[in-house]
Amino acid sequence: MDAERERAAQEAAFCERLLAKSAENVLRETLRDAPVAAWEHYPPGDVFDPESGGQWYYHCHLPPADDIEHGHYHCFVRPDGAQGPVHHLVAVGVDAYGKLHRLFTVNQWVVGDTWLDAEPTIALLPRFDMELAKPSYLVNRWLTAVLRQYQPEIAQLIRDRDAKLTSHAGEGDIRAVREDRSLEVTSSLNISR
Repeated sequence: MDAERERAAQEAAFCERLLAKSAENVLRETLRDAPVAAWEHYPPGDVFDPESGGQWYYHCHLPPADDIEHGHYHCFVRPDGAQGPVHHLVAVGVDAYGKLHRLFTVNQWVVGDTWLDAEPTIALLPRFDMELAKPSYLVNRWLTAVLRQYQPEIAQLIRDRDAKLTSHAGEGDIRAVREDRSLEVTSSLNISR
């Protein structure tokens, strides 16, 4: 593991350790005792860092994606600021104890972002740097660390996303495939930690 990935892994572990000392975890810190409702964004209004353009929200589905995942953090970048286009990078799935479970990409219709092909999307990964005290400094830093630690894997997931969409399109219109409701998750990587 290179030095930057190692630092990111240490930062993620540090955030988890600090939260655990208070009998908390990333998920509980995000929800803050709010009643959990499927499809709701936590926190309301999302989190946006005006300096980096990073943005995220947490939500869950009913039924859940699998036996382990409670929900996931959708991570975006708005390179031109709050009023500019938003680009989805990756979703970070966690279990009911806030432990990292999987990383995955989704089709465009899922989040309604402004589409970028794989390489321009990958170029935005380093821009996701959440340095905000609220709603939780530790959750912001944990998400940043996860995206840094797994940046090569996320880059491959984004390439796999495009390959799946291209394959699904065949000779058809790729734009229509990005709106195909039967195709939601486009690539996924389970993480065992």
